[in-house]
Amino acid sequence: MARIVCLLLLFLSALPLQAREVPRNIVLVIGDGMGLAQISAAHSLRSQLALGRFPVIGLVATASADELVTDSAAAATALASGHKTRNQAIGIDPAGRPLPNLVERARARGMATGLVVTSRITHATPAAFVAHVPHRRQETRIAEQLANSGVELLFGGGRDMFLPRLQGGQRKDGKNLLQRLARSHHLANDAKSFARLDSLPAVALLAMQALPRAGQRPVPLAQMTTKALELLARDEDGFFLMVEGSQIDWAGHRNDARWVVQETLDLDSTVAHVLDFAQRDGNTLVLVTADHETGGLALEGRASEQELEIDFTTHGHTASLVPLFAFGPGATLFAGILDNTDIGQRLLELIGQKSSP
Repeated sequence: MARIVCLLLLFLSALPLQAREVPRNIVLVIGDGMGLAQISAAHSLRSQLALGRFPVIGLVATASADELVTDSAAAATALASGHKTRNQAIGIDPAGRPLPNLVERARARGMATGLVVTSRITHATPAAFVAHVPHRRQETRIAEQLANSGVELLFGGGRDMFLPRLQGGQRKDGKNLLQRLARSHHLANDAKSFARLDSLPAVALLAMQALPRAGQRPVPLAQMTTKALELLARDEDGFFLMVEGSQIDWAGHRNDARWVVQETLDLDSTVAHVLDFAQRDGNTLVLVTADHETGGLALEGRASEQELEIDFTTHGHTASLVPLFAFGPGATLFAGILDNTDIGQRLLELIGQKSSP
């Protein structure tokens, strides 16, 4: 039986794109820093992970254009554009030329677009889906590109990059980009105003910088994502949504095992809501992957029923393959061992095709 399934997947992967199902909606979920060991640790504490519901699984190589070990900027650029770039660069190739990305392609097709993160919305991963700058630290410049991008939905943290210094922000140019966004978007800055958001375009920047850790956020990632799906799904032309569990990476950099597991479980709970939506909708492709692994995490055993023995080999990133999970129309495109650029290229192809009525 297993051999039959493998042969079927190989047959489907060889079909031209036009012969396969094409989704109307695409949801790309990124666990920043989430490798196989992080998922293994989460699975040891919660055996029924939502990730176990995916019928198609693969592995992803993550090297950047200039290093075997990538950073988030180069990795997210590969996922967003299908092209390699150097570490630290956002949305440009190694020569500095802008790379068209999934959000731009989706908007050109008339699809609604959205980004949901637990970091600043100007951080490396979300930035790569909208901005084109030489260095990820140029976050005030990224904020301006976000404000001018026309993206219909932006949920996360990072108000400081949109506000001038006189108003507690980081901008030296004196611009108040939130005022500019208020002319085109419904704005929220706390849980109460977020709950009132009921139509697009919508921006919810729920903290001056990054959002707090899982379990302490004014609006949980699962709730932000559910609201995003609800609003974006009203667009008859479909939508593209990127969701990032940003802080798995931060916990890995600190070698904080408990935080790593907490953030990974938080992302899995969010994935459960995305899968529930996709199953009801029937025309949504869901991908879950990582930009890279962080910490060189090793799961060594169980200290108690609720505590694991976890060790780390580094405070940085590693070059380990990361997992890829796929569900819905087009999922078979993402089986096997892929490069991160394959994901971006295949998603761009899917967006370029018309979905089934």
